[in-house]
Amino acid sequence: MNELNIDIANIRAIGVTNQRETTVVWDKTTGEPLYNAIVWLDLRTQSTVERLLKRIPGKNKTFSKFKTGLPLSTYFSAVKLRWLLDNVEEIRRAVEDGRAMFGTVDSWLIWSLTGGTNGGIHCTDVTNASRTMLFNIHSLEWDPDLCKFFDIPMEILPNVRSSSEIYGLMESGALTGVPISGCLGDQHAALVGQMCFRDGQAKNTYGTGCFLLCNTGQKSVFSEHGLITTIAYKMGKDKPAFYALEGSVAIAGAVVRWLRDNLGIAKTSQEVEKLAAEVGTSYGCYFVPAFSGLYAPYWEPSARGIICGLTQFTNKNHIAFAALEAVCFQTREILDAMNKDCGIPLRQLQVDGGMTNNKILMQLQSDILCIPVVKPSMPETTALGAAMAAGAAEGVEVWSLNPGDLSAVTCERFEPQINPEESEYRYARWKKAVMKSMGWESSEGPSNGDSSIFCNLPLSIFIMSSMVILIGAKYLSGK
Repeated sequence: MNELNIDIANIRAIGVTNQRETTVVWDKTTGEPLYNAIVWLDLRTQSTVERLLKRIPGKNKTFSKFKTGLPLSTYFSAVKLRWLLDNVEEIRRAVEDGRAMFGTVDSWLIWSLTGGTNGGIHCTDVTNASRTMLFNIHSLEWDPDLCKFFDIPMEILPNVRSSSEIYGLMESGALTGVPISGCLGDQHAALVGQMCFRDGQAKNTYGTGCFLLCNTGQKSVFSEHGLITTIAYKMGKDKPAFYALEGSVAIAGAVVRWLRDNLGIAKTSQEVEKLAAEVGTSYGCYFVPAFSGLYAPYWEPSARGIICGLTQFTNKNHIAFAALEAVCFQTREILDAMNKDCGIPLRQLQVDGGMTNNKILMQLQSDILCIPVVKPSMPETTALGAAMAAGAAEGVEVWSLNPGDLSAVTCERFEPQINPEESEYRYARWKKAVMKSMGWESSEGPSNGDSSIFCNLPLSIFIMSSMVILIGAKYLSGK
């Protein structure tokens, strides 16, 4: 701050925004985490999901939809917490001893920054709570029936607060005494940062994954097309909760990193854009990056990534282009679902996040959606949203969220440059590729991946049959 010539005394509030669903359990007596955080993309909980499904009549993944807005999935925190309780002895002991605290990353940060073991505040906000599968999005409280279903003790859960209020004060460092007064899950913060405060306004954030949120006002809308219902924000203790429909894509920016780090076809993310620009086409190659299964609108954990439509002429440039196209096709899928649920098609898409610096991607997105794509000049809207929530809190009040007080943001606009028929043709081919990606994985398969019939034979029979094969081969060779 000093290097930027900013007087620390002018900092009036702190906002927190975080990766949602990622689960942390820590010891409140030592302040130390009891295990590594389990991130939102982690698939080790698939067996837990399948075990829980067996307890639900008809194995209905959407059994809690009208309470939580969410399907049963590896994605959400309750399943991760259940896995930790089942698999980490130290966490089980801490729960039994009354030492354990659970939270998403915001809870861990706020508790640590407000004193930790010395009176730290154990809380979360409604947006993060709504991603756990333990929270009733209508009563705005932890749900005892869901906690019982997942067998999670309610005493380890954080207190749920609004997204904009003073939770506590910084207890150490240069900012000691400054209030922490804003808290939003990252995608909800981006919705606020994009100033999507009216019904029907939507934004799409391109980060590790891709997240399209549409504000539905004070009414919770339940999707019939694979989207989830979530709390958008609650800007004060006595303010109403606003809701959103969300389409979540697991892999967006992560596919570019995969090309760079795993395949080594580029040294930087910027080089992937250059490779794609050199050919301007995938040459019929389609890439479905279902590395962690498929999220919205399919919710299909058995899917895995595929690259198809390869010919002898396909090269790394075409694969780079297909990877960028994949991000755009996935966005098209969730936008189509959102248009069906809302009944009024979006006329333009507001975008943000690190990947929006890729101009090839933004133009591709406009071409595939057949609508304009609008990028603000300040793309870090997630940080902006957290700052707005902190500044607007009662007792801070340095930022007004009244629509008339919000200044207009300059934007870069991308218009469609291909005809709709070509867009539809490419999209139909993509959908065909998606169908090919499904049904690859099951937690019931062999742990070593060996699917041959010999893996099920007793060892003695395997050895004897192998000897018979060898003798037969020798006999047939005439030796």
